[in-house]
Amino acid sequence: MHKEFLMGNEAIALGALAAGVNLVCGYPGTPSTEVLETVAKRRTEGTYVEWSVNEKCAMEVAAGAAYAGARTLVTMKQVGLNVASDPLMSLEYVGVKGGMVILVADDPGPISSQTEQDTRCFAAFSKLPCFDPSSGEEAYRMVQEAFELSEKYKTPVFLRPTTRVCHGYADVEVKDESEYSEHKAEGFVKDSKRWVIFPKLSYQAHINIEARNESLSKVFSSNELNVLTAGADNMPQEVGIAAGGISYTYVKEAEKKIGQLRTFKVSTPFPFPEEKAVEFLTGLSKVLVFEELDPVIERALIYVAGKYELPVKIYGKLTHHVQNSGENTRDSVLSAMREFVEGKTTEEGTDKTAPPELPVRPPVLCAGCPHRASFYAVKQAMKGKKTIFCGDIGCYTLGNAMPLDMVDTCLCMGAGLGIAQGVFRTEPDTSCFAFVGDSTFFASAIPGVVNAVYNRAEMTLIVLDNSTTAMTGHQPHPGTGQVMMGVKDPATYSDVTSCVDIEQVLKGIGVTVVETVNPLELETAVETVKRVSDKPGVKAIIFRSPCIALKGAVKPGNHVTVDEDTCIGCGKCIREIGCPALYMDQEKKKVCVDTSLCTGCGLCKSLCPVNAIGGAAR
Repeated sequence: MHKEFLMGNEAIALGALAAGVNLVCGYPGTPSTEVLETVAKRRTEGTYVEWSVNEKCAMEVAAGAAYAGARTLVTMKQVGLNVASDPLMSLEYVGVKGGMVILVADDPGPISSQTEQDTRCFAAFSKLPCFDPSSGEEAYRMVQEAFELSEKYKTPVFLRPTTRVCHGYADVEVKDESEYSEHKAEGFVKDSKRWVIFPKLSYQAHINIEARNESLSKVFSSNELNVLTAGADNMPQEVGIAAGGISYTYVKEAEKKIGQLRTFKVSTPFPFPEEKAVEFLTGLSKVLVFEELDPVIERALIYVAGKYELPVKIYGKLTHHVQNSGENTRDSVLSAMREFVEGKTTEEGTDKTAPPELPVRPPVLCAGCPHRASFYAVKQAMKGKKTIFCGDIGCYTLGNAMPLDMVDTCLCMGAGLGIAQGVFRTEPDTSCFAFVGDSTFFASAIPGVVNAVYNRAEMTLIVLDNSTTAMTGHQPHPGTGQVMMGVKDPATYSDVTSCVDIEQVLKGIGVTVVETVNPLELETAVETVKRVSDKPGVKAIIFRSPCIALKGAVKPGNHVTVDEDTCIGCGKCIREIGCPALYMDQEKKKVCVDTSLCTGCGLCKSLCPVNAIGGAAR
């Protein structure tokens, strides 16, 4: 054993490797992404790793390997679980042979997601055991325990860290590679009564699942995962605190200020450790519950108190003693505990002066981002026409911000195609555009294109091809031809396979009009949009230009310049594209260039009415 300073996601990855994981697959999504990347970097010889095309594919690949007896880990964020839910719901009835852990990282806030959905609720819905770590150190141990439980009970198991567990750092004691478990898959054994799902078999499987979960509730009540801690002698003995996940860590921090209360740490929210909950609640008059996101523990304790006729009141999100959305923090937990126990919210003797407001830094497309040019080209081409611009999930969602204002809808990955078709059916006089990134095209947009072609819709698909999965950290995808296997440093992606060509895919589907253009060649891009969008049926434009981050750091001298004598200070370049590298000198009333940001893309040169912008555009 040795200690390493690790991010929570890194600890989870090393825990899986220590457990002898044979296969790891997933789809990138913050806050889960680093788990798979760490496995790729630190994997042993017997571990296969891949970025799958989407979460559904990843779930099915992991299930297939688990059918053959392999230990498998599948990774995603909470909204990715929606994509994977179809195979998941049936997989619980079929079961697995090798241990299968489903890592779903929840995102309270949300910090980088569309929703605040709670995977613990999905665990109950799918009837799967769920582990909820309170720290990176605990997550390292839990993932190993999850594999063991999965194999023992022949079921997939959820591991549900939240953002602060995933991205927090700590010293973690980890096994040396020589101490890793070695797991050899037995191989797939044909048995249609086990591996082929039929209604009659599902009925019996459901009976078995309910019995198993009752048993697991007792198991979780007797093991060391769920912890009861007695209160200090000088603290009220009738008051209790229940918590799970990172909120439990905040509770322990708060107790350093107000004293140790009787606490119940819930590490397995499903099946709920009912017997241990009864032990905790007995003798208490009131309990305050801390958790992210839904009141899962709170509702379970209310149920237990009612079932066993315990005279205790449960407080938390449902009673508004704890906020019912967003993240908990050390300070919010301390304040709520202090008010609950002492009837006051601030600590005496502290400085009550409010800290200064932090500067507002709204998210913005990077300087030189080709998506800015793509949006602007479409906007110019469609000026004056009744048009809807249906967006998608990715960096290009930022096209909704002023001054571009080019994202009218954003629902989920790939949904822009369906939204555009629905609007067309309702308002046939509207020119309907759907924007999708290259990674998302492969992940979830292709069926939408097939639907449009098959049902003879009228729409223009814009594929924003920047040669990477940019928003989640520049992972590869089928269009890059780069894979994870053999890669000790995921930043290099040295293994290369055949690229899947977007243009050929579209033509194979039946899109007859497919054109590819560089969006930074603005005049050509605008003309292409005008011409293609006027054609009937489903047509597509691929705007192809690499993400500026792939080009590395801004190079000295490779930036545009502004001729002050020529510049008339109209601000059109700033007003119309919103590039963060351009700003107005308020004294001189001239446009200036931040050379630390400018990449020399040259888009602003195309806008200047007096040709005042020049220099080394690439």
